[in-house]
Amino acid sequence: MRIQMTTLAQVAYLAAAILFILSLAGLSKQTTARRGTVLGMVGMGLALAATIVLSLEGSERNVLVTGLLIALVLLIGIVVGTWRARTVEMTQMPELIAILHSFVGLAAVLVGYNSFLTEEPDAVHLVEVFLGVFIGALTFTGSIVAYLKLSARIPSKALRLPGKQVLNVAILVASVALGVWFVDGHSILPLLGMTLLSLALGWHLVASIGGGDMPVVVSMLNSYSGWAAAAAGFMLGNDLLIVTGALVGSSGAILSYLMCKAMNRSFVSVILGGFGEGSPAAAAGAGPAGEHRETTAQDVAAELLAARTVVITPGYGMAVAKAQYPVAELVAKLRERGVDVRFGVHPVAGRLPGHMNVLLAEAKVPYDVVLEMDEVNDDLAATDVVLVIGANDTVNPAAQDDPTSPIAGMPVLRVWEAGHVVVFKRSMATGYAGVQNPLFFRDNTSMLFGDAKQRVEDIVRAL
Repeated sequence: MRIQMTTLAQVAYLAAAILFILSLAGLSKQTTARRGTVLGMVGMGLALAATIVLSLEGSERNVLVTGLLIALVLLIGIVVGTWRARTVEMTQMPELIAILHSFVGLAAVLVGYNSFLTEEPDAVHLVEVFLGVFIGALTFTGSIVAYLKLSARIPSKALRLPGKQVLNVAILVASVALGVWFVDGHSILPLLGMTLLSLALGWHLVASIGGGDMPVVVSMLNSYSGWAAAAAGFMLGNDLLIVTGALVGSSGAILSYLMCKAMNRSFVSVILGGFGEGSPAAAAGAGPAGEHRETTAQDVAAELLAARTVVITPGYGMAVAKAQYPVAELVAKLRERGVDVRFGVHPVAGRLPGHMNVLLAEAKVPYDVVLEMDEVNDDLAATDVVLVIGANDTVNPAAQDDPTSPIAGMPVLRVWEAGHVVVFKRSMATGYAGVQNPLFFRDNTSMLFGDAKQRVEDIVRAL
C-alpha cells in the first residue's frame, strides 16, 4: 500500500510539472493567459495534495498530529493569501511580489539548517545545504530591500558605497572559503558565517540599484527565488520542487535578460547590482530645467478630434490614478470618430514587467492596439498627438542626449518626435529614477496637471 501511494504521488508530481510548463506557455499571450493561470492553479493543487499524502504516509504513528499541523498551516496560508489578494491594489503588486520572494528565500534558509541538523552529512548533501542557504539568504534580504524601495519606505536612489564591487567580490571569496571549511569540517560555524555574509550581500546588491531599474530587479529576484526553491528541493529530495524551482529560476533569468536588452543594460551588471546609479553630477541636475507650457482638457479634446493619429504612452502614474478605465473610454470614442489610436508600452513601464499590459487588459482595451516600444517607436515621427499619461523616465530624451544621466543608454519612447505631446502629471516632480525630464520644456510639449483619471474624464466630457 505504501509503495502504491508513493507511486501515485510521483505520478501526481509529474502531472503537476507538466501543468506548470503548460501554464508558462499559456502566459506568453494575452488570449491564453487565463487558461495558463488555471492550469498553474490545478498543478499546484495536485502538488499540495501529493505532498500531504506523502507527509502522512511517512508519519504513521503521528498521523493525527501531522494532519492537524498541515491543516493549520494550510488554513493560515489560505486566509492570509485570500485577504491579501482581495485587498491589494494593482499599484501595490510590485512590492507584494517582492515580499513574497523574500518568503521563498527564508524558507530555503530554514530548510537548509533543518536538513543539516537532522540528516546524516555527506559531501554532496553539505554542498546542497550550503548553496541553498546562500541563495536563500541573498534572496531574502534583497527582496526586502526591493519591497522597501517599491513601497517608498526607503529612498529609491542607488546606494553608492566606495569600492562596492570590491566589497561584493570579497564577500563571495569569503563565502567560498567558508564553504570549503563547512564541507570539510561538518561544522555549523561556517554555515552561520556564510549566512550573515549572504544576508549582507543581498541587501547591498539591491540597495545599489537605482529606482528606474527596479522592474528588472523584481524579475531578477523572481529568478533567485526559483533557484532557492530548487535548492530546497535537492535538500528535501523533492523532484517536483526541483523542477518547479528550475522553471521559475530559468524563466526569471530569461525575462531579466530580455529586459536588460530592452534597456541596453548588461545582464552581468544586473546580477552584480552595478547599474542604475548614474553620476553624482546627473543626480544633482534633477531640478527645473526651463519653462513649461500648460494646457486644458478642452484644448486637448479639440486637438484629439483634429488629429488623424494618436499614440498613448502609459506609466505608473496611470496605475496610481486608476485612469485605465476612462482611458479605455477615450480610446473608444476617438476610434468611433475615425481617429487611429494606439498604445506604446515601454518594456519597464510601471514597476513590474507587463504592469501596463495587465491594467489595459483589465479595462478591456483591445489587444491589437497595445504595441511594444519597438513596434511603435519608428511611427512616432508621423504621429499627430502623443498623450503621455503618468510616464516619465520611459519618455525621457536625456537617456539618448545626456551620457551622464542615470538612465543614459536606456531605450525610450521617442515621443518628442511627434507633432505635439501632452504630458499628464500632478506636478513638475521628477520620475522614480529621480531624473529631470527635458521633454517637459520642449516647444511641442504641453503639460496637463492634475489627477490623471479626472483629466481624462474631463477630456471625454469635452469630446
